[in-house]
Amino acid sequence: MRLIFRSIALHFAMLAALILPSPALADARNPTRGGQGGEIVRVTTLAKDGPGSLAEALRRKGPRIIVFEVGGIIDLERSTLEISEPYVTIAGQTAPSPGITIIRGGFDLNTHDVKLQHLRVVVGSDGLPKRQGWEADAFSTRSAHNVLVENNSFFWAIDENMSASGPRFTGKTVEEWRAGTSHDIVFRSNLAAEGLADSTHPKGEHSKGSLIHDNATGIVFERNVWAHNVERSPLLKGGVEALMINNLIYDPQYRAVHYNLMDLEWAGHAPVDGKLTAIGNVMRGGNSTDPGLPFLMIGGVGDLLYYGKDNVAVDRHGGALPMYGRYGVTSARIIEQDAPLHDVSAYEIMPSIDVETTVLATAGARPWDRSEMEIRVLFYIAEGRGEVIDSEDEVGGYPKFSEAHAPFVKADWNLDTMTPKSGIFPGQKEGAQEHLSPRDRMMRGGQQ
Repeated sequence: MRLIFRSIALHFAMLAALILPSPALADARNPTRGGQGGEIVRVTTLAKDGPGSLAEALRRKGPRIIVFEVGGIIDLERSTLEISEPYVTIAGQTAPSPGITIIRGGFDLNTHDVKLQHLRVVVGSDGLPKRQGWEADAFSTRSAHNVLVENNSFFWAIDENMSASGPRFTGKTVEEWRAGTSHDIVFRSNLAAEGLADSTHPKGEHSKGSLIHDNATGIVFERNVWAHNVERSPLLKGGVEALMINNLIYDPQYRAVHYNLMDLEWAGHAPVDGKLTAIGNVMRGGNSTDPGLPFLMIGGVGDLLYYGKDNVAVDRHGGALPMYGRYGVTSARIIEQDAPLHDVSAYEIMPSIDVETTVLATAGARPWDRSEMEIRVLFYIAEGRGEVIDSEDEVGGYPKFSEAHAPFVKADWNLDTMTPKSGIFPGQKEGAQEHLSPRDRMMRGGQQ
């Protein structure tokens, strides 16, 4: 099995080299420069805190690019990494193979102008009893803005795998509410998989993909993969404004995309219409998916203004599934629009028929240097296998990686894009680069 996984990993790496979007195209869709132009801060230890640690680098003030001279596992021991200082790029792509994998914890981001790239975040239940109270997200924001979350793998969260959150009402007007919570967050090319269902969350079942909290705006999901989450792929709460382009949702159980402005939470406040533009997305049912599950469902009491184009929903056998559904007997409506509700001119939008092949090759932490857990999930999606799980032990438990060290040589990297000038990332097979055209080699910082 290990040899099969390695063969599949090389195949995915070759595909990724062919179709990963170039930095020039990605920059047009970035909400932030992160720490571009700032100090280079080197992570030299896998310790969860202390000198040379990622935690210490995150606490540093001022513009900075965090690079890694170590690869392996950072064990948070059921704690959370706080990102509270702005103007930072966390460049997991600089780590030597096998890259950086964070286990038994996740990220809580409460600031602005952050880039988080090429990390694995693997939460897990850590052998704790069900409903014990451990309810960590893999990644979540709180009142954050101007954030890019790109090419990460989020696994086994107890709450959400990747979310944008914050207070519901800050101030007296809708504009003040929206300014006070998370806004202008881009999630691109991430893999959010296997949120744990009947695990340690105090509410019981809680396998969730992504929660976008009430009144969050400027939220973009582009070319991500959600797999084996019971629901929230994503859930948009009241008044949310979001754009979904070319995402793949595989094996959602009870709900895929859904919108819900809950009267219980908005009591005393007039509902605000949500807005969703969804283009070229694919939802494919799997072993866990309810029969007849719709692509988009609505609940609660608020309306959703919706523009959809070229979205596909099929069951595990390829049969068509409905586009719309509802939960709750309320007056909430999905109100179809004739034109996009968001500016999509900067996006290179694929037809839905190409989405699955492309995102399976390009989403996740290190498409050129896959771990076995990522290969398992991606390969199972391609084959129509896998299911929702309750514990990481059902799929082999926490990953194990040997510690690796390699110096970060500043002169070898394009610091504006955090791509290697050679075009070869740490751990990447040189053969994958041979499949690139001279133009694509140049766009990735390589030489013709």
